[in-house]
Amino acid sequence: MTARRPLRLALTLALLAPGLTACFEEPSPHEAVRDFLVGWQSGDYEMAARRADADEATVVKALGDASLHLDAASIRFALGTISREGDSAKANFSAEVNLGENNPLWEYDSVLPLRLVDGRWKVHWSPEVVHPDLHEGQRLAVKIDPEPRQPIIDRNGDTLQEDDTQYVAQVVPAELTDPAKVCEELSKITGFAQDRLLSRILSAPPTDEVPLATFGPNKYRELSAKLQAIQGLTIEQVHPPVAPKSPAQIVGRVNAVTPESEQQLGGPQRAGDTVGRDGLQKAYQDQLTGSTETRVVVLDSKSSQQVKELKSWPGRKNAPVRTTLDTAMQHAADLAVAGSQPAALVAVQASTGEIRAIATKGFHQQRDALAGKFPPGTAFSIVTTDALLKADLDTQEKIPCTADRTVGGARFQQVGVTAAAPTFEADFAHGCVTALASLARKVKSDDLLLSAQQFGIGADWTLPLPGHSGHVPTPATDATRAKVIAGTSVQVSPLAMALVAAAVQSGTWRPPVLVSSPALPDVSAEAAATPATPPKPISLDPGRVSTLRTLMRAGVTSGSAKAASVAGSEVYGVASHVGFTDKKQRRQLSWFVGWQGDIAIAAMVETSVPGAAPAVAGSFFGALAP
Repeated sequence: MTARRPLRLALTLALLAPGLTACFEEPSPHEAVRDFLVGWQSGDYEMAARRADADEATVVKALGDASLHLDAASIRFALGTISREGDSAKANFSAEVNLGENNPLWEYDSVLPLRLVDGRWKVHWSPEVVHPDLHEGQRLAVKIDPEPRQPIIDRNGDTLQEDDTQYVAQVVPAELTDPAKVCEELSKITGFAQDRLLSRILSAPPTDEVPLATFGPNKYRELSAKLQAIQGLTIEQVHPPVAPKSPAQIVGRVNAVTPESEQQLGGPQRAGDTVGRDGLQKAYQDQLTGSTETRVVVLDSKSSQQVKELKSWPGRKNAPVRTTLDTAMQHAADLAVAGSQPAALVAVQASTGEIRAIATKGFHQQRDALAGKFPPGTAFSIVTTDALLKADLDTQEKIPCTADRTVGGARFQQVGVTAAAPTFEADFAHGCVTALASLARKVKSDDLLLSAQQFGIGADWTLPLPGHSGHVPTPATDATRAKVIAGTSVQVSPLAMALVAAAVQSGTWRPPVLVSSPALPDVSAEAAATPATPPKPISLDPGRVSTLRTLMRAGVTSGSAKAASVAGSEVYGVASHVGFTDKKQRRQLSWFVGWQGDIAIAAMVETSVPGAAPAVAGSFFGALAP
């Protein structure tokens, strides 16, 4: 048999002992009380048994069984009053039993009866010494009644998980001839601590099914032959609803508890418990994980029937995590990005900032769609035009769209120029990078930075998952201002640009919202910089917003974003195509940023085809059309 888990001690009685000994000598009962309780508390059951009037082996076994049956991490005692009447005495004491991490403290009051035996005080032994409601032929037990893991749901209450398959290895304690051997063999196979497995068996009601370990399909196939060879161990196939639906990388995966995750969670977690591996499942682990009702009961040793309940704890409440995602809109987004090229699409409700859909193919939904750092190209002209309008830019001013232009030493090239001299409105609608960059001397650096700030670029989001709201380098020269206006030196995520479009549509920039309840979880180390409160909405200048809406409508009706148009519905937006070098590799991105109705989106496709992102947007908006 493996050694029991060592007790964590706080020997209150040991500190009292010198004073007690100095004041009382035999035949006073105090020394007997001290030795018995200190021995019991410290796990030196032989010391305690020598101070009892029963067979020492009987007392040692009874005290040890009580600790095992409670799966106690520690037992502490506080001594009360001692009264003596002739050859008998009574010692009042209180007990505090730690039922293990993640479980409550059980506190109760009791009395030690004592009597003089051959001139020495002895504890008059009976099962009532362990607890006043424990009698001959009975034992203590801890019943654990776990609640299932709560779901992650969309804004309408529909679950974002479907049934998964898991395999639970379990035992019925009363049917085991050698529990220690079962635990030894299972420990070798799984890595779970042998003493913890044994304590779980010994503390449970003997006729209950006790789950010891849970496996996913792949792990079970690997271990099934070894598991089935353990006598007394049975395998039950269960189907908990934990497999993530779309957007799967945002919802996150759930694993059965492993020896490694048991340590990370502070254990002891019980088999059948689940741990979020990533996404919202990980971020909201404490809110989602099954709460557990714990009860200390007295059982009949022969029948295993419950005689009495001594104490119960309802367990920590858990609740579903309600997201702002919309399952129908998510389906439309998934279909829109299902082409042959890597693509990402984020949709938000413009009037609230709530995220409705996050779809990707070839990109990661969290690392790229929420937290990616990509150049937006001339799609960023939405933001920089706000600064230019503050400088009294006339959108009907003729600004040539040339094939090549150098601004302050920075070179810009435009593909597909026309012979006619277009207005700024046409340059904006077609995303003419040379025309836009040429305006670097017309705008102040501080105004560019202020406009970026008002559109939420660089804001501190309070999402439960890491995100990137964007970065604009300080534009100190003509060249750096031109690069910001052209969107080549700026870094944004698709979510950040969807919020830019939402700000133009609604007239107010709002921070993103992904989860409506419960409150934000404790931030992880990965997102340690997340602030406690979200940034406040920022109202934009109504006149400039009106002009931007006109420009973005032209982007769809006559500009490079035509492919986003939907018959019978007004779509607003701007498109861009930008090349950049990432890890010494040349990459190209097609962007669309705009809205239809109250739904604002950013679509990004990695391709050499400039109109790819508007086509993705058109597919998405078309699916939403009534």
